[in-house]
Amino acid sequence: MIPTSFYPVILTEKVALSSTFYSTYFGFEKVYEADWYVSLKLATGKVSYELALLDASHPTIPLIYQKRVQGLILNFEVADVDSEYMRLIQNEKLPLQLDIRNEEFGQRHFITSDPNGVLLDIIQIIPPSETESAKYADKIWLSNSNGEME
Repeated sequence: MIPTSFYPVILTEKVALSSTFYSTYFGFEKVYEADWYVSLKLATGKVSYELALLDASHPTIPLIYQKRVQGLILNFEVADVDSEYMRLIQNEKLPLQLDIRNEEFGQRHFITSDPNGVLLDIIQIIPPSETESAKYADKIWLSNSNGEME
C-alpha cells in the first residue's frame, strides 16, 4: 500500500465546537465543512497536517461504533514547549491534564485536552538520558542550540 494521505478522524458529538477549538488554538483551517463532518488542514511551510471531525452518529459509521472517541492522544511536536505552555495553559486556560516536565526518553511536554476529552500532548524533543538513548534505533543524536534533536 502506498497511501496518498493519512489523518486521524475524531468521532464526536461536538463537531462545530471541536472545529472552532482546533482552528482557534492550533491554527487549523477548514477545508470542508458540513454539520456532520469538518476537514481541517494545518500548513506549515512544506509540510501540512490534516485532522477530521465526524459526528459519531453519522450513518456512514457502523452502529456499534457510533460513540465519541476515547483513549486517543494527539502529539504536537513544537520548537518551544514552554511558550506553548504559557499560551495554551496560562493565557488561554485550557485544561491541564499533565503539568510540564522533562522525560528521560527525550521529551519536555505537557498534556491538555480538547472538548471531546482527546488528550493533546504538546512536546519538545530534548536529548534523552544515556540509558534511554540506547533504546532508539537511530543512535545518532545531535543537539542544536535549542536542545532539539537533528
